[in-house]
Amino acid sequence: MSSTVLASPRQRWTGLAVLVLAVTVVALDATVLSLAIPSISETLEPSGTQLLWIGDSYSFVLAGLLVSMGSLSDRIGRKKLLLIGAAAFGAASLLAAYAPSAGWLILARALLGVAGATIMPSTLSLIRGLFPDDRERATAIGIWGAAATAGAALGPVVGGVLLEHFWWGSVFLLNIPILLLLLVLGAWLLPESKDPKPGRWDVLSVALSMAGVIGTVYAIKEAAAHGVARWDVPVAFVLGVTALTVFVRRQLRLETPLLDVRLFRDRRFTAAVLASLIALIGLSGVVFVTSQYLQLVRGYEPLRAGMAELPAFVGAVVGGLLTARLVRRTGARAALTGCLLAMGLGVGMLGWLQQDTTYLLLAASFLLVGTAEGVVYTLGADLVLSASPADKAGAASAVSETAYELGTALGIALVGSVVGSIYAGGLVVPAGTDPAAAARAGESLGAAVETAHALPQGVAEPLLASARESFTHGMNSAGLLAAVLLIGAAAMAWRLLRGLDTPTSAVAEVTTATAVEVPAPEKPQNPQKSEKVDA
Repeated sequence: MSSTVLASPRQRWTGLAVLVLAVTVVALDATVLSLAIPSISETLEPSGTQLLWIGDSYSFVLAGLLVSMGSLSDRIGRKKLLLIGAAAFGAASLLAAYAPSAGWLILARALLGVAGATIMPSTLSLIRGLFPDDRERATAIGIWGAAATAGAALGPVVGGVLLEHFWWGSVFLLNIPILLLLLVLGAWLLPESKDPKPGRWDVLSVALSMAGVIGTVYAIKEAAAHGVARWDVPVAFVLGVTALTVFVRRQLRLETPLLDVRLFRDRRFTAAVLASLIALIGLSGVVFVTSQYLQLVRGYEPLRAGMAELPAFVGAVVGGLLTARLVRRTGARAALTGCLLAMGLGVGMLGWLQQDTTYLLLAASFLLVGTAEGVVYTLGADLVLSASPADKAGAASAVSETAYELGTALGIALVGSVVGSIYAGGLVVPAGTDPAAAARAGESLGAAVETAHALPQGVAEPLLASARESFTHGMNSAGLLAAVLLIGAAAMAWRLLRGLDTPTSAVAEVTTATAVEVPAPEKPQNPQKSEKVDA
């Protein structure tokens, strides 16, 4: 890897602070809009489908481009791509803040996803160049992971504060000063690094990866929302799976692949990617629906709703910072599996939540889920990085980030669609309600609340009562579904990481028990593949 390592410890840790700024703003943008959904529903009047796309278009595009951008950062320079992405993120934030329609906002969120895809892989791969020492790098990754998970958990809190005083577009304007600071400090403090022999950037592979991810996720999302009867759902699924299959086969043939799919032979790598993916499905879906529950069912103001989700932020910070110590005590296998089970328990608690349930149950759920996710995300990133060659750090990091963003998008799509389906099926519209108003109320809870404002009190009150009850039932079912997924992920991680059940201070010390099925050579040819990295 071609890089210029910062000389002094002070410069290295200051450089890490810059990368923390970058990852925080990207993670924050994935969830900061959650509390603004009721306000957006009232102002832009999106349909139920548009509302889901406003929530997940950012993560869909981000997930579709991360692998390509990670590989590009290995070629043109990670610092250069990070700064380009930061500037583009700022421009897209302005477009989103002043969106005049739902379609405009969806497009602006997609552009934010394009820009975010250039930022995320660069942050993790630059850490590898900044911190050549294993133990220092483990601490740095812990801080980075805490920033990423805390940024996502902090989104509703920040959104609540802003919405208390400003309009919904202010949640995007917050990005501008942070990105300006990132551009100035990043240009000054960060070293440049890239693959010295990157080879050709295969444009066809880029197109295949993006088409495969977006096509498959779109099909899953629409199938969950509307079933498979619509012609575009099976078509999108077949095209997406075909594109991914061709992509994998092409990577195996290319001399310099966009993504070295052979990394998945390492069971650490596979377990980390799948664990991150499923964990984020549960977390992001829960954040999406509970933000609406707090405001539209319990009647919290945006600021109070944001503060109600603060335990998730606190837990994410604590979990990320304590990951290395936890792994030294229990081993990577037990830490990853145990935290996935803890997430499942926390998310499953939502299955018993009612309209008047004490807040303590919700706070306990947020705290447990946030803490466990902080460990899962940080440990997963460390396992991915330790399993990959240094000169391919950008592309490998992009796989970890793709799992994160794909999980976020799928979580909003699947959980949101389950809640929406149960809500629509359980809503009872009072007799005599105008058909247009009834149809509008059936689209989403936010639409029902808005519709009720224009109806007589005798009709509005039973409509709101039915809407809130139906939404709560949908959230209960979605919470139990997410819990089952997380328990399944824990079983998968336990199986893939067998042999890591003894406590260790470094993840890679157990590489021989967890990695490829093919016997390792007596002396590794690439020292990076056997380096020891603290979790």
